[in-house]
Formats: sequence, C-alpha cells, structure tokens
Amino acid sequence: QSIPKDEDITIYHIGDEWWDLCAGPHVESTGQIKAKALDLSSVSAAYWRGDESRQALQRIYGTAWKEAWQLKEHKRRLEEAKKRDHRTLGKKLDLFSIQDDAGGGLVFWHPKGSKVRGLIEDTWKEAHIKAGYELLYTPHVANLNLWKTSGHYDFYRDGMFDQMDVEDEQYQLKPMNCPFHCLMYKDKLHSYRDLPIRWAELGTVYRYERSGTLHGLFRVRGFTQDDAHIFCTSDQLENEIIGVLDLTQNILSQFGFNKYDIMLSTRPEKSVGSDQIWEDATNALVGALHRKGWDDYTIDQGGGSFYGPKIDIKIRDAIGRKWQCSTIQCDFNLPERFDLTYVDADQSRELRPIMLHRAIFGSIERFFGILTESTAGDFPLWLAPTQLRLLPVTDAAQHFCQKVAARALDVGIRVEIDPGKERLAKQIRNGWDQRIPLMAVVGEREMQSGELAVRARARGELGSVPVDDLFTAILQARSIDDIPTFRLDHEENEGGVDFQQQQQQHE
Repeated sequence: QSIPKDEDITIYHIGDEWWDLCAGPHVESTGQIKAKALDLSSVSAAYWRGDESRQALQRIYGTAWKEAWQLKEHKRRLEEAKKRDHRTLGKKLDLFSIQDDAGGGLVFWHPKGSKVRGLIEDTWKEAHIKAGYELLYTPHVANLNLWKTSGHYDFYRDGMFDQMDVEDEQYQLKPMNCPFHCLMYKDKLHSYRDLPIRWAELGTVYRYERSGTLHGLFRVRGFTQDDAHIFCTSDQLENEIIGVLDLTQNILSQFGFNKYDIMLSTRPEKSVGSDQIWEDATNALVGALHRKGWDDYTIDQGGGSFYGPKIDIKIRDAIGRKWQCSTIQCDFNLPERFDLTYVDADQSRELRPIMLHRAIFGSIERFFGILTESTAGDFPLWLAPTQLRLLPVTDAAQHFCQKVAARALDVGIRVEIDPGKERLAKQIRNGWDQRIPLMAVVGEREMQSGELAVRARARGELGSVPVDDLFTAILQARSIDDIPTFRLDHEENEGGVDFQQQQQQHE
C-alpha cells in the first residue's frame, strides 16, 4: 500500500517455491554458494517495517563470499575492527563516556579525550585562519520562525528535538549552523568587493536520533560540526572550491589520512535554481577536481541535493575501511530564502551570492572515533594525550620527577608521573597498555646525572639523554619515528639498555 502506483515492483524467485519482494538480485540456486564461504554471524530483534508499534521479528545476519579465503579475510578484518572499536578504547584509555543518567547520544569528554579533541580543534582553527577564514560563534537555540524560513522545519522536522515555549514563543535547539551564518551575512549590505566571505565555526548542533540507532561517537544526539560557509560570486566559485580541496587535504593529511574516494553528485529531478546556475556550479566542481588532479572520481547522477550539486570525500583508515567525512555543497536555496544579496560592480543591481557549505571532519565526535579506530588508540606523538610518562623506581625519585614534569609543562609537553607503587616492569606494562608513546626511568643514577633513560612504545629503548635534549626532540617530532636514538648506557650491549636490567640495578 505504501508503494506509489506508478513505481515498478520487482520480485525475485527460485523455482516456484520461494518468491521474494526484493530489488535483488539472487543467485539462481543455493548450490552456487560454497558452504565454506558462508557464515551466519548473529541474530537480533527487528520491528516490522521499522515501526516500534508493530510486532517484533527475528533478523538473521550472514555473509556469503565467492571463495572460502575471502570469508577468512573478512573475518580477520572484523576481528581487527573489533580490537579497534572506539567505544572499547574510549573506556580503556579514559577518553570519553556516554552517561546513562544523562541520556543516550550525549558525549562526556574526559580529560585525556579533551586534550586530543583540543589539539584537533587547534589544528583546524590554525589551518582555517591561514586559509583566510574568519571564525564565528553562534547560539545553540533560536526562534522556531528561523527554522521555518530556512526550510529545516518543513524538511527535517523528524530529525529535530521538540520545541520549547519561551514567553509565548517557540524556540528550537539548532540542528544546523547555516541559518545563523545567513542572518549574519544579512546583517549589513555587501558589495562585490566584499566577496568571497569565508566563515567557519565549530558549532554544536542537536538532532533527534532513535535510541536504537545511537552508536558510540558515530551516531549521537549532540555533536560539533566543523562547519564553514563561503559566500561568493559565480566567477569566484571554482577557485573557492579549489581552496576547500587544498584545505581538506592539508588538514586530513596531518592526521594520517592521505587516500580518498571522491564522488560528484549532480542535479536531481526535483531542484531549485535555473538550468544555467546548475550547469555553472557543476562545471566549477568538475573544474576544481580536474585542476587538483583528482580526476579519479565517480559520478552519482541525480544524487545531489535539491538545492545544489556537491562533492563527497571518503577517507581510508589504517585497515582499509572507507569513511564519509568531507562534503562541499553548493546551495542556491538559502540565499533565496533569506534574500541574501550583494551589489554588483556598476552599483546598478543586487545579485544573489552563491553559498558554499563545507565540512572537513563532518563532526568532531565522528572524526575522533574514526581517528581512534584507525590508530587503534595509539595516537601519534604530537596528538597523544600524554606524550611522556616518568617512572620513578624509588620514593626519593618522586621529587626529581616533579621538577622534570614542571619543566615539561612549561615548554608545552604533556607529561605524567607514575605513582611508583608498582615494580618497574609493571609500570612499563601499564604505560604500554595505556598507549603512552614515551616512558623514562628515573632512579638514583638519573637523579645524579640529570639524564633520563628513555623507552619508546613503538621502538623500545632509545638510550639516556639530558632532560632538555629530550624536550627539544619531543617538541620537534610529529611521531615516535622522529625521535632519535640517544647515547646508550652500555655500548657493548648491542641490544641497548634493558629495562629489566635497570630494574635489578635500581633495586
């Protein structure tokens, strides 16, 4: 009954016994599926047609492959993904939590997670300022009439929280940032000389999601978009898109994401805007990709939004999974709805600017989850919440560690001191489990020499080094691989300093 009368219906069947109302296709015979390449993985409850008021059914999950080795590889990838699950690592590494008492889909950032998030945001802000953007802050709530003007209330109402009554007026938690930027643009008259205007905001938005769809940091109810909007002329559009592509590559590459899958989505059947403006915008997107050298893109014919064509960029993580992050979206709708204009060169006409929406991370929360899984929680040195942990092997070494830690904090190094209640081997194991990039043993010898015996998580013993030299190396490094091997205490030992031997010596 819910299928439109003019829409085709497809039915696949095997023989005369089994018919399936499905888009298909199916194999002609189950004999084509190799038993050793088939696996039933799990079962779960599912409501008929996704309606919670209807009866519950049992859904069976399975996977089938052409060859058994492909299934084996698939299982290996699933096991690897399970070990990298950001929800598990978030708890183990004390990065973030979802508190049931506060409600689902609301993220609590713990101190260590906040440090990483702060570094992500600082990197984003610095790159945007260098690229000519101005940073904004806008409210978290607005009068409902704003969302009616923007069209969000009509088109996205199901994804918005209920309104709240304030002095006989209705207010709405914002699901988007763009209407606020439109209001700021409209706050004063603009000339063609003012364009392009580039505004960026780390704006927290709120969207209603059913509890069954929530998933760690990937699907939440409150999240921070790395939002930006560019107001420009049609002549400026291609150069602005090039600038966004360059900025996207610059930022994503700093976090180790260098492989992208790109999709261009074109005009759908129902759309706003003239044929000419759609053609010009699509040509600008294509031209920018060509000038960037990103010609290996796919086209989603008719897959654009009703208000403009777009580019979507997927990144690939350390185990080859693809994640949708970056979007560049032309918009002919909001400038019309908000009556945004600029005065042309001869001062005789008011023209509509083109509005370019774009996000690089998508959201801070989701990108944090992707980054955590890609690195398996082993963040690069520059991004690690704790870069250096000091391991005192005697009570007397605690005071020395505190002085070293104070100096480290002064120069901007994130440092911790182990409580020193465990044996050295256990302190090292704890640091390994908590993904600490660098650890330094501190005992009587180090206190007398003013040097630290350094161990890198990814490389083992690096030798002994004066404190200031270690600090300089950390501040100059992006990863552990950038830290040099220092002077070894026992040059005759080709394997370097053995921390177990050091423990025995200190004891």
